[in-house]
Amino acid sequence: MKIIIAGGGTGGHLFPGLAVAEEFLHRSEATDRPMRKNDIVFVGTERGIEARAVPREAYPLKLVRARGMAGKSPAEKVKAGLVMFATLYDSFRILKQVRPDIVIGVGGYASAGMVAAAHLKGIPTMVLEQNSVPGFANRSLGRFVDAVAVTYQESISFFPPEKTYLTGNPVRKKILSPDYDTAYSVFPLQKGMFTVFVFGGSLGAKSINRAMTDALHYLLDLRQNIQFLHQTGERDHEAVKEAYRGMGFTGIVAPFIDRMAEAYALADIVVCRAGATTLSEVTAIGKPAVLIPYPFAASNHQEHNAGKLEDMGAAKTIRDRELSGEVLAETIRELYSNERRRKEMQKAAVAFGRVDAAEKVVDIALSLMKK
Repeated sequence: MKIIIAGGGTGGHLFPGLAVAEEFLHRSEATDRPMRKNDIVFVGTERGIEARAVPREAYPLKLVRARGMAGKSPAEKVKAGLVMFATLYDSFRILKQVRPDIVIGVGGYASAGMVAAAHLKGIPTMVLEQNSVPGFANRSLGRFVDAVAVTYQESISFFPPEKTYLTGNPVRKKILSPDYDTAYSVFPLQKGMFTVFVFGGSLGAKSINRAMTDALHYLLDLRQNIQFLHQTGERDHEAVKEAYRGMGFTGIVAPFIDRMAEAYALADIVVCRAGATTLSEVTAIGKPAVLIPYPFAASNHQEHNAGKLEDMGAAKTIRDRELSGEVLAETIRELYSNERRRKEMQKAAVAFGRVDAAEKVVDIALSLMKK
């Protein structure tokens, strides 16, 4: 059995694909012909997070030429449209090499061309939609793929109901079952100290970095009781690191954190954006979250995502336009001092999370291949 998982660009698209790959391998272990990692081929671009993350996970990665259109100028959209011909050419070439039994699109601009090419070749196809409001590419692909797996109930109305399934967003197994001893060896933080994990996506978030460094001024009385693990992105790394050091806070500041399972494991609360994959991971492991939705997300889907969690009592939302050091510090202080509130948020988060999403996606994929 050969499988192509296409897409990426950001961790929000790639990590559900890795979770699905894990489930395929796990499921095959009980058969007389177990799969190997070489049987699952990822397709992405050289600029996306997949270029470094997929080889690290020991899966093969094939590259296509592709460019995004969302949020681009008219001229950039024309260029991206022209590059689509190259994407299709690359996709047909990869299909001929791999000869997959199914192609699964996980989102991102590397996904559309590969899924379309597979459909034209008569290969079973499905797409994963992580957000409550689907983007243009997945809405278009949904018309002709064989199945659509959605994270939110609200997404179903955007796709043909007879082939749309509510599965939740797949989460990697290591996120669900962290090793705490390994976590403390990866991140040598002080055991037992209240830990805040701050991140703004794989590239960081300037507004979160700025607000967090400003918030430190309002948290000085807690610096003996609270520590931070902060992913900044490359651009702000040195400035943020110096802010923590200059004000005497304990913590680890890194431009990029690839050991997310261990980082989540050590966190008492999480301060982050509200991308669908981040929320799936946070709710699956029941972490109280302070959500700061990315204000320029397509169809404002991050605010929709965050609103659902806040309505359930699983998170606290601060809109980016309302974000300041003082507001963020007040929120962190409130959660630090109110253990009961944190436990209520944890309970609500777990109730929202879907730990079996990868299993459901693989069930659908296997049924398509049997047909």
